[in-house]
Amino acid sequence: MLRFLAQRLLLTAFVLFLVATLVFLLIHLVPGDPVQQMLGEGARADEVNQIRHDWGLDLPLSVQYGRFLRGLIHGDLGRSFKFRQPVRDVVLSRYPATLQLSLASLFVALLLAIPGGVQSAVWFRRWQDRLMAFFSLLGLSFPTFALGPVLILIFSIRAGWLPVSGQGSLANLVLPSLTMGSALAAILLRMVRGSMLEELRADYVRTARAKGLRERAVVYRHALRNSLIPVLTVVGLQFGSLLSGAIVTETIFSWPGLGRLTMQAISARDYPLTQGCLLAIAVTYIVVNLITDLLYSVMDPRIRTAA
Repeated sequence: MLRFLAQRLLLTAFVLFLVATLVFLLIHLVPGDPVQQMLGEGARADEVNQIRHDWGLDLPLSVQYGRFLRGLIHGDLGRSFKFRQPVRDVVLSRYPATLQLSLASLFVALLLAIPGGVQSAVWFRRWQDRLMAFFSLLGLSFPTFALGPVLILIFSIRAGWLPVSGQGSLANLVLPSLTMGSALAAILLRMVRGSMLEELRADYVRTARAKGLRERAVVYRHALRNSLIPVLTVVGLQFGSLLSGAIVTETIFSWPGLGRLTMQAISARDYPLTQGCLLAIAVTYIVVNLITDLLYSVMDPRIRTAA
């Protein structure tokens, strides 16, 4: 187990280095001048040059990259051009909101997918199974940027049940989490269904039925537990899509999280803040996948042996 953990940690460190390098290069290759954006088109040339010198933007790209890596090692992501504050403080102030929204969306997805997938497998090839397949296809086909406004129109503007935007009570969390969680629920529902169909045909399930166990106990106590092992991997991988989907969802619902902050940073050509936001999302994604690998190895010891 220690060897497996050491291998995963080394791989994680290497991936983090690659992600940091790619984020730095991509941000600096995007057209646009952050200083010109900050001062406006009427700024004098000497003012633009002075600000560019103060922020170190007049240095060669290799020197800026070296400074970026040194700061990253010490936990210093620089100062935001837009907010004039340390990037680390700005990112940490918005990170809890995005984490809350992502976890709520994951909860919604699991709440819809696990019972739906189990029952779809139990109702195999019946009209209920086809109905579940239809809703799953609908969830995959409906993009987040379209589903969000539709939910706002129905539940906020027409019905007046839920707030349109912002962060506050639990009611503010319902529509954004439902918007983000629906596509993931559709993917997981098909995964749970397929995995459950395989388990329900296994010998141990037939043995449990032959012993006279109730069907509900056979399905939920025995088959479901084993069917969730492959689903766990998909949940870990899809968690990253929740974080990237938060950029669109937070913008639609004015949710004060990391996704909306990323859009603001890109619009302002705020290099340090954009790098900090993207790195926070990437690090979270990598850490979640590391935890998923560890949990998977605990649930299935063959993974450790193969490693």
